[in-house]
Amino acid sequence: MRAGQRIALLVLALIPCIPAFAFEFNDVAKKAKQLSTSSYKAPQKNISKALENLNYDQYRDIRFKPERAYWHADKLPFELTFFHQGRQFESPVRINEIVGKRARAIPFDPKGFNYGANKLTPHDLKHLGYAGFRVHYAINTPKYKDEVAVFLGASYLRAVGKGQIYGLSARGLAVDTALNSGEEFPKFVEFWIERPTANSKQLTIYALLDSRRVTGAYRFTIKPGEQTVTDVKSQLYLRENVTKLGIAPLTSMYFFGENQRSTTEDYRPEVHDSDGLSIQSGTGEWIWRPLVNPKRLLVTSYSLSNPTGFGLMQRDEKQSSYEDLESRYEARPSAWVEPSGKWGAGRVELVQIPTPDEFNDNIVAYWVPDVIPKPGTAINLDYRLYWNKSSQQRPPLSWVSQTRRGHGHLRKPDDSTALFVDFEGPIFKKLQANAKIEFRASSDSNGEILEAHTYRNEATGGWRAALRVKRIDDKKPIELRGFLHTNNTTLSETWSYILPAD
Repeated sequence: MRAGQRIALLVLALIPCIPAFAFEFNDVAKKAKQLSTSSYKAPQKNISKALENLNYDQYRDIRFKPERAYWHADKLPFELTFFHQGRQFESPVRINEIVGKRARAIPFDPKGFNYGANKLTPHDLKHLGYAGFRVHYAINTPKYKDEVAVFLGASYLRAVGKGQIYGLSARGLAVDTALNSGEEFPKFVEFWIERPTANSKQLTIYALLDSRRVTGAYRFTIKPGEQTVTDVKSQLYLRENVTKLGIAPLTSMYFFGENQRSTTEDYRPEVHDSDGLSIQSGTGEWIWRPLVNPKRLLVTSYSLSNPTGFGLMQRDEKQSSYEDLESRYEARPSAWVEPSGKWGAGRVELVQIPTPDEFNDNIVAYWVPDVIPKPGTAINLDYRLYWNKSSQQRPPLSWVSQTRRGHGHLRKPDDSTALFVDFEGPIFKKLQANAKIEFRASSDSNGEILEAHTYRNEATGGWRAALRVKRIDDKKPIELRGFLHTNNTTLSETWSYILPAD
């Protein structure tokens, strides 16, 4: 070896070894695994009494200044704005930006906020952090960056597509929902957000989840557009055993609607963020469960293996169905969960909670695996989350467009319950005019089906099924199922309805 070569090798050997890797999902997964091996430490409350005692309107009066949006000065396609701590948001959430190969904290700055009529002192604003953040991107017009996603509170997130407004929420995880032992609400305690490029059409967000019994790592890849799509990658670790693990939970509101009228003189025909639970099983069957506002807690489930998808949907998109010019329920999105890979055996569970008004989220749906790994074992379940409206997922043949409950004119008193189910879909355009379509209905042991028949719905081009049911025990609900068929050929999804106890 020549002298020059030896000197060059010696110089290379003296250069410090710098690892050439970018921040990635495994970095968060390692944090989650390590966190699961230590005892849980609840986030410390760090807000003053003045911030804690803000009422709802006072807290909403604290607004982030649009001109101070993160990345705004750099004219990037995505921008971030932040939520202030206050009220129930007692502990800060750490938020970091990933630039190149490094993550750096985004520090809290009170100058980014307009405090409105609130009288807060410099002491109140010391040692604070952010409660959460919004993601902005232009989806309705290139001249304005719309708010397309928000992360705020526990593991909650919401998103919208073009022409939509916020409605239902998703969560990172649900633990022991609707159990007598009480529900545990895991929290996203830290975020890492990749800085977008000038041409970025998607934003990647990493999150660390923590609670008394569960830790987890998440990656959210948000792709805004006509329908906003969020790819979710997760890796969970249990500190302790849990009874029920709810994967890809969705949370919504149902107050009243076409199948359950308002008990007061409300001018609005319907009030809800979602009108039904839709499920596509691994066998190809589609199931539709209209939502209700029960008088007592109602938990039902559908056992499946390797589901194709499920979601809380807002199928009714007509403004005349709601007549609410402020809340605009017809513009609220559906949310559809599409598993990546095989999730195995489990069930889609639907929880319906009584609510006296429209201000409570009383509907929850999620996937519960039959087998929950032991503490310390990684649980990997990935999925794609669609936020959409007219492009929402529907069965290929026909689907339930509405379920109406109640009798028309009766000459004699009748203690039965009448239900009218409308179906719409492309299959009806392909059938012959004289096709004989029947509604194959069944009931559990608490119901007796007195009659079931079908007829063409000339107004929509679809078909209507009319059902009359008698309840055996008024103190118990009735489970009903039905679908359209002709010549032993299924024409529709399965209508799965629960008639709550009186």
